[in-house]
Amino acid sequence: MESLLVPVLILVVVILGVLLISRVLSRRAEERGNAATGKAPVDPVELAREAAAKLSEDQHRLLYSLIAQGQAMAAIKLYLSATGEGLRASRDAVGALAAHPQPFRRPEPAPQDLMPDDDEPERFPYRYRAIASKGDVTREVSSNMLNDEIYGRIRTLAKSGDVEAAALALTKHSDISMKQAREFIELLDD
Repeated sequence: MESLLVPVLILVVVILGVLLISRVLSRRAEERGNAATGKAPVDPVELAREAAAKLSEDQHRLLYSLIAQGQAMAAIKLYLSATGEGLRASRDAVGALAAHPQPFRRPEPAPQDLMPDDDEPERFPYRYRAIASKGDVTREVSSNMLNDEIYGRIRTLAKSGDVEAAALALTKHSDISMKQAREFIELLDD
């Protein structure tokens, strides 16, 4: 019995060594494949988030209905036609969505800057008068490109200490020079 114990232990060690070497080699081959295609390994949760973001609310609902019914091929077809991605990418995306369900999220609108970047500001049918004074000095800006909302934004910029941005916004919405706009902004109350 003792004579069989040593060969069995050697056999177990050899089998474990072969399994370990084959696993290392397969990982290296996979890494080389990813490096050759330029793709990094994809996190399935992130893939599910990205895939869900590409679907409309109706497509999202229908896709999860098909997944719940066990109709994986129909779900892949739906994803493929909805996004125009390849078959393999669609299969991976549906698999990630099935494994990591995602709620439908409406696309968030692009963040708006404090002042719109339109080339030409909107003109209003009335003239708006903004008056600033400090001591004996009074300045007035009158323009049909100003209104309460725009003037409020300019005052907010000025109060936050961004005099240049406030002056630039004022020149954009009126017919005064940058120097005049700076003088006007300096007169606004703190």
